[in-house]
Amino acid sequence: MALASALAGTGTALAAPGPAAPGGGSVAAAPSAGCGAGAPAPSVARHDVPEPEPNDTGTSRHYELTVPAGYDASRPWPVILAFHGRGGTGPELQRFSGLSELPAIVAYLDGARSATTASQSWQGAPYSAPGVDDVAYAASVLDQVEATTCADTNRVYAAGKSNGGGFTDILACRMSDRIAAIAPVAAAFYRTGEPECAPGRPVPVIEFHGTADATVPYTGGGPAKPTPAIQDWVNGWVARDRCAPEPATRRIGPDVTVTDWTHCANGADVEHVVVDGGGHTWPGSLGYSGEGRITQTVKATDMMWDFLSRQTLHGPA
Repeated sequence: MALASALAGTGTALAAPGPAAPGGGSVAAAPSAGCGAGAPAPSVARHDVPEPEPNDTGTSRHYELTVPAGYDASRPWPVILAFHGRGGTGPELQRFSGLSELPAIVAYLDGARSATTASQSWQGAPYSAPGVDDVAYAASVLDQVEATTCADTNRVYAAGKSNGGGFTDILACRMSDRIAAIAPVAAAFYRTGEPECAPGRPVPVIEFHGTADATVPYTGGGPAKPTPAIQDWVNGWVARDRCAPEPATRRIGPDVTVTDWTHCANGADVEHVVVDGGGHTWPGSLGYSGEGRITQTVKATDMMWDFLSRQTLHGPA
């Protein structure tokens, strides 16, 4: 089915990024089909992508696209696929996360609504829309982004909050051939989401969670909410990435502890950021990002970019 035409929408003017722009690492960039000195600037707006089979009903799913300040179609840029939480939207995530301030192309995807609720969500959760293949949808969005922008296919990342953060875990399990690394925040890793995770390569992970998160408890959800203890989930990726058992731990300010596993297969580091007393929130956000306390000791967006920008499909940048 041909892609539906882009809907009219408003883009967001982006400030000059603070972090360094891409392209200086030891792993060569892999230009996408959308690269070319004469290629037009992509539409910074709301876009459609058809609902993937077998759920294609003739309707489309949507995503918002932003490009970095100084975007140039002759040089490949990293891509971030961004996933909101249950009941949220892509534009909402854009507002509180600040991901569009990074030197990367960012696609904010919208989840599917089930027949029983108007809330948008992602597959793998008890409340997800039944039968919806969000992995295929994410792949379709990535196909479109790589076809219409100058993307570096070696540097595609997935970031998300809550249910969207849990979905990045599923993408790491199933799309490790395209997703270089993931960055979940206050994520709901439902045990039903991907019970047998077998990525095709070690996947770098940076994860943020507050110890006072009442929505997705740090110590696990118990029978009523089948989410694991966050440390157990982290340990799963430490094992998959074949990391050395002894991590390094450092304290940032009065309320943030960072645990790093850096001796992992193919350089696939695992970083666990714990906010003491932090709620179901995005660290460093200035607006509402969920229930509970928001630490300003660290900014999740800056920390994750420092981590993600060092990762590629073929090892550290």
